[in-house]
Amino acid sequence: MDDKAARFRALHEGPGAFILPNPWDAGTARIFAALGFPALATTSAGMDFSRGVAEGTTSRADLLAHCASIVAATPLPVSADLEMGLGDSPESAGETIRAAAALGLAGGSLEDHTGRPDAPIYDFTLAVERIAAAAEARNALSGDFVLTARAENFLWGRPDLDDTIRRLQAFEAAGADVLYAPGLPDIEAVRTVCASVTRPVNVVVGIGKTRFTREELSAAGVRRISIGSSLARLAYGAVTRAAQTMRDEGRFDFVDGAMGFAEIEAFFTAFAAQPR
Repeated sequence: MDDKAARFRALHEGPGAFILPNPWDAGTARIFAALGFPALATTSAGMDFSRGVAEGTTSRADLLAHCASIVAATPLPVSADLEMGLGDSPESAGETIRAAAALGLAGGSLEDHTGRPDAPIYDFTLAVERIAAAAEARNALSGDFVLTARAENFLWGRPDLDDTIRRLQAFEAAGADVLYAPGLPDIEAVRTVCASVTRPVNVVVGIGKTRFTREELSAAGVRRISIGSSLARLAYGAVTRAAQTMRDEGRFDFVDGAMGFAEIEAFFTAFAAQPR
């Protein structure tokens, strides 16, 4: 765990931005690792879809079990989407980090989204206290752990850049290693966020209609690019459209674009003899 976490932290210190893909099962984890990505991150939405349930409805125990399965799939460092954690309190945030580290995760993110539609964002003070408690728990670990703090305003009907930056700055002061505000509307907002903090910034690609390239994000000051549920949604979209074509037209043209058995299995057999 220590070596993986150290390798993961070092990725944030290099020049430019690295891409952190988000597998949703062991198979996609091994594919991304075989393709040469240096680290992986879980996607809570992709996990939920693979279980056949709506986003945010998987139990905390099942979320942690899913994270453990991704950790076990490859030798790469894994950062987990820990959502709101194991509860609302600062104490539960600390418990979340201890539980995540015990699984062998190299890092994880905690968000200020409450999970409640009527009050989707934690009060500022409580949000900061949660990250402070998580940082305290990280500091007490025997090994390293990269703590990412998420400000969720733009995903929950609060497109307030000033408040988002205020929260990110407070999370930084509380001890977060990486800062993350999903759903920023344009590259100027990304640039403003990066200039407003001194810790590495993560940007997720695939939320909303705005598209950024790695070069654009690197130039804006971003150090880490994640994909969230985008690849999972791409896969589910391709399967759904193929099934609809079968049902409605009785056509099976999609098989021409299917990956062959040997090509798929080559991704998996590459890990058979590798140490974990």
